[in-house]
Amino acid sequence: MKEQVDRAMELSGQPVKRGSMAHDHDVYMVLADAAAQSQDVDAIKQYAPRLEELATRDGHKLYLAIAHRAHGIAQCLAGEHAKAEGRLNDALKIFDELGTRWQIGRTLFALGELETARSKKPKAREYFTRALAEFESLEANPDIERAHAALKKLG
Repeated sequence: MKEQVDRAMELSGQPVKRGSMAHDHDVYMVLADAAAQSQDVDAIKQYAPRLEELATRDGHKLYLAIAHRAHGIAQCLAGEHAKAEGRLNDALKIFDELGTRWQIGRTLFALGELETARSKKPKAREYFTRALAEFESLEANPDIERAHAALKKLG
């Protein structure tokens, strides 16, 4: 699928006969976010920088925060915990400003994973519990299950 998307990105989107076509920043947001969710570091490194560049250029705060979170997840997976914490907190700050509760929950969950990687169970539990509260308020059942599983794994 990744190869097909990459080939499609090289094609012209014109002419558009009905509706509108996705802009580059929309496509890169989907690709970077999917890469972050699947913890595909190579794909994050490919798509998140371009998303960040376009979001900054366009003043798109939501997409900028998604880029920050993707970078933070990649950094966490690479063991760059201090950098990851900075990126994830940057993302959380923007999501808080925007009031995007599901995105807040996902970022809190990523912070919980970071603290788990650092072997800081109490802090990880705090983040997972906060993420769970956000997910429960939205009835986001798959995310609720993930948060419960993460808390159970902590013991």
